Amino acid sequence: MSDITTVAVAGAGVLGSQIIMQNAYAGMKVHAFDTEQAVLEKLPARWEWMRKYYRKDLPEFTEEAFDAAIARITPTSDYAEAFANCDLVIEAVPEDIEIKRAVWKTIGQHVREDAVLLTNTSSLLPSEFADASGHPEHFLALHHANLIWIQNIGEVMGHSGTDPAYVERTVKYCESVNLVPVVVQRESSRFILNKMIKPFLDAGVEMFMTGLATVEDIDKAWTVSTQAPKGPMATMDVIGFRPLALINKHSENPLVRDFAGLLEERITEGKAGLADGEGFYLWNEDGEIIGRSDFGVIAPALRH
Repeated sequence: MSDITTVAVAGAGVLGSQIIMQNAYAGMKVHAFDTEQAVLEKLPARWEWMRKYYRKDLPEFTEEAFDAAIARITPTSDYAEAFANCDLVIEAVPEDIEIKRAVWKTIGQHVREDAVLLTNTSSLLPSEFADASGHPEHFLALHHANLIWIQNIGEVMGHSGTDPAYVERTVKYCESVNLVPVVVQRESSRFILNKMIKPFLDAGVEMFMTGLATVEDIDKAWTVSTQAPKGPMATMDVIGFRPLALINKHSENPLVRDFAGLLEERITEGKAGLADGEGFYLWNEDGEIIGRSDFGVIAPALRH
């Protein structure tokens, strides 16, 4: 049984808000922290967006339980209010090491000595910024997948200085908030899921960028042949363009780096994937594809 009852989530964006609700729906008291008041003001709309998915995807869902979860969430932009009295912190800020170091330096000044400190990084090593927290022995990574309520993996990864007791506490915590924990046995810049999915997505990117096939046919070749529910292009919509752009801009493959630039343009236009209702595809409120967007019409290599 977990000893965690109060959680603070730093970063209330697309994935951060999902982490907040995952905890609240499981019965945790949650402090939803973001430095931008505009992000906090969008949370009620995010809850209603998620409510439709919870209703559709979770057999045990009830409106009363979801409303009770919302009531357990306290939005705040005050560091002391968010972190001083919590058992566990999850950081879900942009995938930039300087941003993460700055955030953790301030969080570390407010947390309790025994708090579990988790980063949701998907490509950085925890050891690269664990010291910024001031409590590196309590610091480790917990990587979530997008659409966390249904794709509920929790990849737990410490670093050489992590106290093993905190790895164990994190595993028990995952189980208490309906995450399926898997432990990465050594520190890596890619988690288990990412190591498998990155080549899959990069193949889709290369085919798209060179005009080998349409977005639909790239996905169809995969879904029909393997009976998987989504191909690489639809999967990128589900993940969202923001994390993909941050990771891909550092790729050794020039095609993938150019693709990151295209994603940044779409992000600016508010068309960054499923959460915005438009990425490669158009999506309805139930998370179903209802058409193809203009992004997927003509491959970049053929745009003249």
